[in-house]
Amino acid sequence: MTAWPLPITAVLLSVATSALSCSTSAAADATPAAAFGATPSATPSATPSATPSATPSATPSAMLAGCAGIADATRRLACYDALANPPAVPSTTAAAVMADRDRPVARTVMPAPPLQSGSAEGSVAKPPSSFLARRWETEGAEKNGVFAFRPYQDNYVLFAKFSSAPNGAPFDPSRAASGSRNGLQRTEAAFQLSFKTKLLEDLSSSHADLWFAYTQQSYWQAYNQRASSPFRETNYQPEIMAVVPARFRLLGMQAHVVNVGLVHQSNGRSSTLSRSWNRAYAQIGFERGDYTLTARVWKRLNESAEKDNNPDIVDYMGRGDISAAYRANGQKITLLARHNFSTGRSAAQLAWAVPVAGDLKAYAQLFSGYGQSLIDYNAFQRTIGFGVMLDY
Repeated sequence: MTAWPLPITAVLLSVATSALSCSTSAAADATPAAAFGATPSATPSATPSATPSATPSATPSAMLAGCAGIADATRRLACYDALANPPAVPSTTAAAVMADRDRPVARTVMPAPPLQSGSAEGSVAKPPSSFLARRWETEGAEKNGVFAFRPYQDNYVLFAKFSSAPNGAPFDPSRAASGSRNGLQRTEAAFQLSFKTKLLEDLSSSHADLWFAYTQQSYWQAYNQRASSPFRETNYQPEIMAVVPARFRLLGMQAHVVNVGLVHQSNGRSSTLSRSWNRAYAQIGFERGDYTLTARVWKRLNESAEKDNNPDIVDYMGRGDISAAYRANGQKITLLARHNFSTGRSAAQLAWAVPVAGDLKAYAQLFSGYGQSLIDYNAFQRTIGFGVMLDY
C-alpha cells in the first residue's frame, strides 16, 4: 500500500482522536497492546500489529499505513491514538548516568609477592632468620616444641688422631701394679656425640626456654693391639640451661641468645683416675653475616677436699672460653680458645669441615694446649685428627 499524502494524514489523525473520545470507556482505558491483541509470536502474514513503533526505523507515513490496514475499527482507532500520544522515552543521557551509577567500580588487583622456595602455598615470604635463632629457636617462627632432639656441639668421628705427647702418667700406677709394659700409642681414634632437647618453652614474658644437653667424648686406642685396644678416656657431660632471646647490638654484631646453665663433667673413673667438676656458667651469642661468636664465663662449684680429685683444674682450664665460627658454601671453620690469666695456661682448637654428601662432611681438627680431655687437664700436648662430621 502506498503512503498517504501528508494533509490526508493530518485529517485522519484528527478524526481518530475525536472517535477515540467517543468510544466506550473500556476501549478508551485499554492499553495499545491489549487493544491490538498482538502477540510476540505473530507471523508476518498476520493482521498488522497495532504497535506502530515495532520497527524503530519506520517513517510516520509507514506507521499510518500500518494503522489503516487494521480491519477492526476499535483497534485501528487505538493505533492512531498511540501515534498521537507516544510514550515518553527516557533520555539517553539520563539512562547512561543511571547505568554508570549502578556499574561496579573496577579495582586494580596487585599480584601477590612470590613465595620463598620451599614455603607453603599462601604464605608470605620472609627474610631468613639467623643461625643462632634457628639453633636455639629464639624466634616464634623457629619454635619446634619440646622433647625433640637437636644437635648441640659438633658430632664427629676422628679415624686417626696423632698426639705429640700421649699422657701416660695417670696410668703408670695401674700398669706397675699389673706388671704391664704396654704404654699408650701416639695414634688413636676419637669421637664426640652431642645433642640437646627442650624441656619447657616460653617460661615467661621473656620467652625463655629450658633445655637439657648431653655431650660425650671418647678417646680410643683402637690401633694399640698389644694393650687390647682399650678406651683410654671417656668424658660425660650433662647440662641444663635457660635460654633467653637477646635483642641488642655490640661492636657491629647482633646479640641473639643469652644462656645461663649448670654443667657436670666427669670421666666415670674411680680412685686415682677419677676426674670431675661442676660449674655454673653464663653465655652470650652474637652474629654478623656468616660469622658467629659465643663467649662464656663459669664459676666452679667447689667440692669437699676428700672428694675433689682435681682441685687445681681451674688453673689449667681457666674461667671461661670463646668460640668463633664461620659458615659459607656448606663449609664450617670453628675456633675455640681459653686462657687463665693468672697461670698463663691456655688451649686452642681449630676445626674445618667440608661438604662431602648431604649432611656428611670431611672433618679435620687441630688442638694445642691443656685439657683436651679430663684425664689430660694438666698435660700439654698438640694433636691433629682427620675424620668425618655429621652437620644437621
